[in-house]
Amino acid sequence: MQVMLKECAWESLGDELVVVHDPREAYTLADPDGRIAALLDELARGPATAEELSAALSARGVPVTEDDVRDGLAGLDSLGLVEDAAGRLLGDPDADERHFSNLTFFGVFARLGRPRAEFVRRLRDSHVLVLGAGGGGSSLVQCLAGLGVGALTLVDRDDIAPRNFARQFLYRHADIGRSKVDRAAEWVREYDPGIEVRAVDRWISGPDDLKDLTEDAHLIAGGLDGDPDANLWVNEAALRAGVPWVAGGMTRTQLIYFSVDPGVSACLRCDESDLPDPRERTTAAVAQRLTRGLRLANGLTGPMAMQVGSLVAYEAMRYLTGVEQPRAAGSRVVIDLLDGLVPVWQPFPRDPGCPACALARR
Repeated sequence: MQVMLKECAWESLGDELVVVHDPREAYTLADPDGRIAALLDELARGPATAEELSAALSARGVPVTEDDVRDGLAGLDSLGLVEDAAGRLLGDPDADERHFSNLTFFGVFARLGRPRAEFVRRLRDSHVLVLGAGGGGSSLVQCLAGLGVGALTLVDRDDIAPRNFARQFLYRHADIGRSKVDRAAEWVREYDPGIEVRAVDRWISGPDDLKDLTEDAHLIAGGLDGDPDANLWVNEAALRAGVPWVAGGMTRTQLIYFSVDPGVSACLRCDESDLPDPRERTTAAVAQRLTRGLRLANGLTGPMAMQVGSLVAYEAMRYLTGVEQPRAAGSRVVIDLLDGLVPVWQPFPRDPGCPACALARR
């Protein structure tokens, strides 16, 4: 394997070496004999194998064995400073240009056995079922397309109206009256013809209406509105299909996103297990019943819609690439508009007897 040094800078300071890769953190390494600095100098010349590095260091009067170099590379790898040179690019000049920023981003997470290009390939091989092309969904579609998700199935049953323009930037004045999902699919094709996209103009009235759409999906993103139990339908469909689900939205003053990892995390039905019975004559029960019946005008403006869509897309990216563990699995992440947009994690209570979790495909 040819090892390549990531972008970094270093300077000797007495018996120590100060190395900076990410401006948020500087590493201070013990280097009394200057061997680490010499290794970095050689890596800075270009990709090399452990054998080539050992020979180059010995030629400049730094006596090291090949095993010494491998140990040094392992140490640098643990700090995220080196990667596999062959895994920096996809190997197709057009694809490398298209995904330049994505490849650069995944370089943060790349390691010797974890090439950055592999994360992009996983996205390109993924199929995401997107529910809703409205407020958050409009931004979500754009983010997933930007990431280069290879296949998208878009589901909605609404038409474009002037009131959508405050937050749905897929659409234009000339689109008024058109099907949202048809125009959204058209936008994706115009944006990147390499993405396979399917438009499904359909009402969803229960989990069975999603069964045919989840069969070859790797992830469900977005949610449904129009019925208080709509997201419980998606929850059940995701669990039956054994695919993760990520969704988000807005109450009057809070942005919320969450995810469900079938067979791993608690689910949305679990989260409702500790709610009071709305038929009870208690303050909590009455409040619960009133909340379910409350019909709020959609106050999701452009900046908020884009934030919800991007947070859902980023959590989806975690699932699809494995770049890190999902952060909202079995949890509701609440971002309060009245409290400075500081995120607060609220884990779902796990219900051992949850009938929905019992459906999860292992």
